[in-house]
Amino acid sequence: MKIGIVLYPTFGGSGVVATELGKALALKGHQIHFITYSQPVRLGSFRENIFYHEVSVSDYPLFDFQPYETVLTSKIVDVVKYEKLDLLHVHYAIPHASAAFMAKEILKSQGIKIPFITTLHGTDITLVGKDPSFEPVITFCLNQSDAITTVSESLKQDTYKHFETNREIHVIPNFIIPFDEIPKVDAVKRAVYANESEPIICHISNFRPVKRVEDVVSVFAKINAQKPSKLLLAGDGPDRVLAERMARDLGICNRVIFVGKVRDTSPVLQISDLFLLTSETESFGLAALEAMASGVPVISSNTGGIPEVNKNGFSGYLSNVGDVDDMAKNALRIISFESTLALFKKQAWEHSKHFSLENILPMYESLYEEVLNSI
Repeated sequence: MKIGIVLYPTFGGSGVVATELGKALALKGHQIHFITYSQPVRLGSFRENIFYHEVSVSDYPLFDFQPYETVLTSKIVDVVKYEKLDLLHVHYAIPHASAAFMAKEILKSQGIKIPFITTLHGTDITLVGKDPSFEPVITFCLNQSDAITTVSESLKQDTYKHFETNREIHVIPNFIIPFDEIPKVDAVKRAVYANESEPIICHISNFRPVKRVEDVVSVFAKINAQKPSKLLLAGDGPDRVLAERMARDLGICNRVIFVGKVRDTSPVLQISDLFLLTSETESFGLAALEAMASGVPVISSNTGGIPEVNKNGFSGYLSNVGDVDDMAKNALRIISFESTLALFKKQAWEHSKHFSLENILPMYESLYEEVLNSI
């Protein structure tokens, strides 16, 4: 198949999943055409069966806001026509689904049929999508999609709750490429951040308010008070300043390390003992899954799709949103004894294999075939 993938090329979960999906499909012989405004951060070097088409938006002084959706539509039309694509797969509803619909209609007027699948990743439905200024367009585009997928059952139910659609929604979870065994700890690198007796706790996010980074710092402070530890905070965003201020106020600056944005999070995870995910809501929790794949147990809130990923009492523990005392208590249950920590590390790694690319990729391929056979 020749598949066009429309995505945001950034560090966010939707862009990461879309890029890794395209790379995996290319390895199976499908021809993949990424369509976006810059090269996806996870795309890497030259690869067989992968093509990148840049959406270039000219800076016209007439516009206060440049018309990306219109330019994206034109680029989709161009790529479909001249690369002879079979299918479009758009990730994140805004503005990709509406651009795909417009492109489909333009191409239909020229005698070209191109179906499109819309994958919803979370905030395009639970946050931005509920905005009255976007809702009618999203509802229309969902109903015009040839197929819809969500990354969790929770997001599927949120979509039905907030949008008037009776379309079938397919749940296809996010995925990881599992390690054959729990990655070995780089003792030299670990020693840079902590001594042997200090557990390393980590958190990776874009530091937006929904991630509740203040809870991460609060939980860590409670852990550290009973068992001296280190906290690695990877990423950046608007609430980083809040986290820095809290660390100072709590007197734990020397225990909290900000490593900034990292293109590859695996080196952080592979020296960590525990992952904190305290979000207000998550449609899936890809960061938690990536932690588990590295053998890092997860202490998380029990909101959205996270309980579908983090198995309570097995790969980690779940607590109510904002219950920092319970999160700290659960964290200490895991890291206080080496044997317990070793058990949870093994169980987290084992549980992550349920979400392996080997299990998930056929679900997308089957849906592609279903859609192509229906047109």
